[in-house]
Amino acid sequence: MNTPANSDKDISIVISLYNEVESLTELVGWIRSVMERNGYVYEIIMVDDGSSDGSWDKIISLSRTDRSVRGISFRRNYGKSAALYCGFKAAEGRVVVTMDADLQDSPEEIPEMYRMITEDGYDIVSGWKRHRKDNALTKNIPSKIYNAAARKITGIRLHDMNCGLKAYNSEVVKNIEVYGEMHRFIPYLAKNAGFTKITEKPVHHQKRKYGKSKFGMSRFVNGFLDLLSIWFLCTFGKNPMHFFGLTGILMFLTGGIIAVWLIISKLIHQSNGLDFRPVTDQPLFYLALVAVLVGVQLFLSGFISELVSRNSSERNHYNIKDTI
Repeated sequence: MNTPANSDKDISIVISLYNEVESLTELVGWIRSVMERNGYVYEIIMVDDGSSDGSWDKIISLSRTDRSVRGISFRRNYGKSAALYCGFKAAEGRVVVTMDADLQDSPEEIPEMYRMITEDGYDIVSGWKRHRKDNALTKNIPSKIYNAAARKITGIRLHDMNCGLKAYNSEVVKNIEVYGEMHRFIPYLAKNAGFTKITEKPVHHQKRKYGKSKFGMSRFVNGFLDLLSIWFLCTFGKNPMHFFGLTGILMFLTGGIIAVWLIISKLIHQSNGLDFRPVTDQPLFYLALVAVLVGVQLFLSGFISELVSRNSSERNHYNIKDTI
């Protein structure tokens, strides 16, 4: 079990940012006000994802005047998943909160989310932007479609899985690996790691005050593809033969049955002196052959995937809840 050792911090706030220099001073001041008002021992971990607007210089300046501010700077833009991974690794708090740096997420939501983790026993509390302040055509409608598909595939009943404002029990972030673009699906990663106490909380969403959004319509297309990828990996990652082998056998049998049926049908017609069409003149015969060949390839792909899986360093990696 990976948990912060001998940490006296209540909350770690992990903020991934890219070119948000204008909002950082106000954001840190707002967080500090909320934390001190509630008496929390806290830290703010700002991960600069390769900004080019002076964000890192601003973080250095803030850390000199506020000892709660820590910073991590990437040499180039790696993406939000990489930033969260490094932020989670550095976090020392009992509860880890993620939020965006654009002032659209309100730190005023953190105390209740913290209470839900520490008192109600939830593993994850995900924010739900019930009343979004974004453009309906470019963000709200695609977001509703995306979240509906995510609920169907993952089985997690969250209205806004991609909301940046979330609170986690520290055990969750220390026992999952966020990579690629999988930051959108941390609740699903957590569920597959055995952390099933997941809920949501309606949160206040504000209009962007500075700069402009770094995400366009393409993120929703990529989001669907990433969702299918993570579903496949979580479902068949340990036993790929169950997918490739079953699919290959079905295609092989389907193609083989069709081919045999065409040949038998031709022989019956020929033996009875009836008109018949040569098997090789029928397009269905070639489709059947393709199905047989693809079936064999899928089956062999399953064997190769099993060999890769069995030689993976993660093949015996399990999240142990406790020992006595």
